[in-house]
Amino acid sequence: MSAASTVVPVTEQQRTSIVGILVSVVAGVLVALAGSDGSVRVGSISVFALCGALAYLVNWVVFVPSNIAKTEHYFDLTGSITYITVVVVATALSDDVDARAVVVTLMVLIWALRLGTFLFRRVKRDGRDGRFDAIKVDPLRFFLTWTLQGLWVLLTLACALAIITGLDREEFGMFAIVGTIVWIAGFTIEVVSDRQKSAFKRDPANDGRFITTGLWAWSRHPNYFGEIILWVGIAIMALPVLSGWRWVTLVSPVFVVLLLTRISGIPMLERRGAKRWGDDPGYQAYVEGTPVLVPRPPSR
Repeated sequence: MSAASTVVPVTEQQRTSIVGILVSVVAGVLVALAGSDGSVRVGSISVFALCGALAYLVNWVVFVPSNIAKTEHYFDLTGSITYITVVVVATALSDDVDARAVVVTLMVLIWALRLGTFLFRRVKRDGRDGRFDAIKVDPLRFFLTWTLQGLWVLLTLACALAIITGLDREEFGMFAIVGTIVWIAGFTIEVVSDRQKSAFKRDPANDGRFITTGLWAWSRHPNYFGEIILWVGIAIMALPVLSGWRWVTLVSPVFVVLLLTRISGIPMLERRGAKRWGDDPGYQAYVEGTPVLVPRPPSR
């Protein structure tokens, strides 16, 4: 038998995964290079770029045992750990950290600890995450997912890292105050809506039903609205300290909006809801009368 005949052909799915991995890494490198303009350095390496590499490295390390065990249980928890690790390292390695940088660091830590704990408990309670059923059995596709999480962390944190690692420091002025207020509003909306839905699902009387009360009467996805708003708040705080290529870091809120409204968030949940309750007149009325994202007072 010739050597050529033993070569295993690459499937379309494998080819797609490989391309996705390469694109994800290249995108991260480009953002890291832009964010390195005006960044504090450790030796010859910018702290921004170092943190970008760390975002990927943490996920790749945890991928190894997760792939061996074919489990997704630690995926969301790893995402939160990555956020925490990156901002802590960024703050520790940056010079003359000012009030703006300290506040942003605390914002990210509070958000990551809260969301990571919430998602980890949900997966443990449910026993699995249905999103990964077909993914975790394909090593390349599974690795792509972990790589994308590294990119997700880097892009989402871009404005925060620009604030923390930047050489330019500005007083905690109006932009910082407004951004802080916006962040608090977004964080509050996200926390309240998550708690309302968790309480709804814990009630046995609501088994198989969809939530239409609380903030969920104002929006079909109020938690995602809160998520978008809080990252917009951090972007507002970053505006006075951005210059040169660091303006590219404003990709942060844009990426969050695209991710949640066009890629993995709302579209996926809307399809799941339509599949489960699409023939229910009550669900049809809820969809028709409730905004998909931006809250609006429910009609009486």
